[in-house]
Amino acid sequence: MKYRKLGKTEMEVSEVSLGTWQVGGGWGGRFDHNQAYKILNEAIDQGVNFIDTADVYDGGLSEQAVGKVVKERTENVFVATKCGRQIQPHTNEGYTPEVLRTFVETSLRNLRLEALDLIQLHCPPTMVFERPEIFGLFEDLKTEGKIKHLGVSVEKVAEAIRAMEYSNVATIQVIFNMFRLKPAEELFDLALQNNCGVIARVPLASGLLSGKITSETVFHPEDHRTFNRAGEAFDKGETFSGVPLHKGIEAVEELKALLGVNRDLASLGIKWVLMFGAISTVIPGASKVDQVRSNVSASALPEFTVEEMEGVKAIYDKYLRSEVHGQW
Repeated sequence: MKYRKLGKTEMEVSEVSLGTWQVGGGWGGRFDHNQAYKILNEAIDQGVNFIDTADVYDGGLSEQAVGKVVKERTENVFVATKCGRQIQPHTNEGYTPEVLRTFVETSLRNLRLEALDLIQLHCPPTMVFERPEIFGLFEDLKTEGKIKHLGVSVEKVAEAIRAMEYSNVATIQVIFNMFRLKPAEELFDLALQNNCGVIARVPLASGLLSGKITSETVFHPEDHRTFNRAGEAFDKGETFSGVPLHKGIEAVEELKALLGVNRDLASLGIKWVLMFGAISTVIPGASKVDQVRSNVSASALPEFTVEEMEGVKAIYDKYLRSEVHGQW
């Protein structure tokens, strides 16, 4: 495993880390504690030292699983969580310092930690970024010893750029993959200038970039890939990166032709993200132990050639730029 500096924090984090949205065994169905423990322990065994969770993942069960495993391990593992998505309806008016403080304190209990290494606002409405009192709360929490660093998870590049104007924002979490090039074009240089860590989520476009999804694939009824393709439950950009499934499948076939049909497209998708120097870490999820191993293996893959990088961009321009670039 290779490690990178996480922005202006003191943390040196694994360049391939672990996101835990589906750590209990997958999107949909009952949370499997044993499966979660196996996945989390395997990740740490593989050198992962940064785990990203959220208070809304399986109603706090993800946080609890992460906390249990981290307490049992001797390695120094950094824990990042998120707050804000419990607010329903999810509106700017629902965000208050009092409500967010309650969420942070609940996460501390779930994770069994005295202080959170990183707390992130969880894709708040755009207007929240215009409210200094929200960001000021986290300075108070830092003074109180309850958090070490503040980050924001965003849907839109413009939100990330606005967030970096607050000096206490240490990290930006953003969707970035071969089907989402806008961050590389408009965000990464600014992040480097501001010494802001970039956490890349959804690197495989909800599995679309694994190359294993077809037009015939059927997902669990409670899987967001079944019910959120048009944004029925939350921002559609979180599902297949907002890419229409038929166009994504066409683009994947061209990626296979470009990169080699006998190569593992999922690992290559993660390696592609790591080709960008502004990236501090990429946080693919895993619902099985072998997926953890596959994800981590990307770190050791050869770098993309200039021709391959240009080829990926050409496929994006051909199939997807008009679909996704202007929306996020």
